Amino acid sequence: MQGVLKKGAKVVKTVTILKNPLTWVIAGILLLLLSIFGIALFISISLGGENQFDSGLSGEGAGGTAEVSAEVLRYEPLIRKYAEENGIGEYVGLIMALIQQESGGRHLDVMQSSESIGLPPGAITDPEYSIQIGVKYFADVMKQAKGDIHLALQSYNFGNGFIGYALERGGYSKEVAIDFSEMMAVKNGWSRYGDVHYVEHVLRYYEGGNGGKVVVGDGSQSFDVEEVHHIMKEFLGRPYVWGGRTPAAGGFDCSGLLEYAFAQVGVDMYGTAQSQYDKTVPVPEDQIKPGDLVFFSTYKPGASHVGMYVGDGQFINANGSNGTSYSSVQEWKNIYPFLGFRRIQ
Repeated sequence: MQGVLKKGAKVVKTVTILKNPLTWVIAGILLLLLSIFGIALFISISLGGENQFDSGLSGEGAGGTAEVSAEVLRYEPLIRKYAEENGIGEYVGLIMALIQQESGGRHLDVMQSSESIGLPPGAITDPEYSIQIGVKYFADVMKQAKGDIHLALQSYNFGNGFIGYALERGGYSKEVAIDFSEMMAVKNGWSRYGDVHYVEHVLRYYEGGNGGKVVVGDGSQSFDVEEVHHIMKEFLGRPYVWGGRTPAAGGFDCSGLLEYAFAQVGVDMYGTAQSQYDKTVPVPEDQIKPGDLVFFSTYKPGASHVGMYVGDGQFINANGSNGTSYSSVQEWKNIYPFLGFRRIQ
């Protein structure tokens, strides 16, 4: 009983203080400042481009690290719980990056998973239920995609019907995603279908690890593969710009992207695709590693296109169709003369 009386006394005292007009004025000013600060903080987290996550918020998992907003980070325990239940505990970081793209953690249907169970968009109003359904669906598409995170991510956006379509055409590539999107748009009478840039949009928030087949440097290259890849990833989605050698150009061409990224780690790759070809040594295809360069002849004899191999049959490059993006080595081989893989010494 004594404790109750003390609690009551504290309440009375609080009410008495707030009856003072001057206190109300001070409190009002403090609330106004807090509101302004809160809005500024929200803008810094929610908007912005490359500096969106200056606060360094991150969520880690065995599969990699996600750089996400505080709104997404708060759901990490639930994400981990359902990821482990569905046997994909190593992909916690990747799922957090997916959520950053889907909702930024600011909507009740956190993983925008309503449609995966036949409901209208945004119909789920319980964040935990959204995560439970979304993680289960992602685990399903990951299994169907045989562990290919590019294919699984794009299928999360397009629906699992994309998986069979892509596998029949050699696996995931941006070109296959575009073809599928155009086909489905025509079929449904829509102007567009899904986000053909979805993979890049998610991966900009993710540093791949054991579960992320984006790149896994093994330390055997003469430079830090992860660091160079991270630099290139900053420009995913930027347009192709002929002669673009620095970010100031608004975009890059193929050799310009490599020249700029490697220069940041002290490796001189100045020059055209042909110059970069001449500076490197050939590598048998059965011995390639992430960090090797891949060359094609696209419009003239000799090397006229280059990218950096990142594993899982993919290379990162700046090209005229999709700007800075990931491409399938096999898809490019089917279109252009392939000049081989080469290594920086």
